[in-house]
Amino acid sequence: MTSVVCVIPARMASARFPGKPLKPLLGLPLVMHVFERCRMCDRLDRILIATCDEEIRAAAASYGAETVMTGDSHPGCSDRTQEAVAIAVTDLADDDLVLMVQGDEVLVTPQMLDDVIATYEKTKAPVVNIASKLTRREDHEDPNTVKVVAGPDGRALYYSRAAIPSAFRADSVPMYQQTGIIGFSSAFLKIFGTLEQTPLEKMEHVDMLRVIENGLPVQIVFSECETIGVDTPGDLARAETILAADPLTKKYLG
Repeated sequence: MTSVVCVIPARMASARFPGKPLKPLLGLPLVMHVFERCRMCDRLDRILIATCDEEIRAAAASYGAETVMTGDSHPGCSDRTQEAVAIAVTDLADDDLVLMVQGDEVLVTPQMLDDVIATYEKTKAPVVNIASKLTRREDHEDPNTVKVVAGPDGRALYYSRAAIPSAFRADSVPMYQQTGIIGFSSAFLKIFGTLEQTPLEKMEHVDMLRVIENGLPVQIVFSECETIGVDTPGDLARAETILAADPLTKKYLG
């Protein structure tokens, strides 16, 4: 059976929402909601919070979470994840899985993680990414939301902060956002860490474009469940409302 290590990258210096990993929702810091929800997945052999900030390390330690201190100059979460694994995980085989869950993916569910793992075991794709359904046209048009389109085989064609696919000639289009829930084969994550940032990656600020621009596949798992990557104070308030009504939340908040 595939060994699975989960890495939760988080940092205080978010350009759009500084300090967000430690912002409270229902009395618990954002990043710890993510940690608690990941802990509900039985397939995870180990969970690490990867950070460059002592405040996050100390807060995570107070909740009993294992942390790894990384550098503070990474261009994206995937690069931070690669460093954390290189530092703290030495026993992964090449075909084992590193499951990255960004520290602001507050509505992650165990089922999403199970779906990534199952898709990886079935396809052996070097990268597997959850895409969640968007229900609001304003989210589809919001540049803070990264959209993704895929081909019939489920491989990602493109990621963009623009509204893709365009509704210019259609009354309705499928609207899916990229989530920060991404599985990497252990072997490929090492390769990813050696790749230079690519032009489209820099334009869109989406690190999965580095994979596509290097001619490698990203397998998409489409989810009909709502997710929120907390990028703004407004996202935080919206997420707190949803969490308050979520049965999963009650399991770890008592």
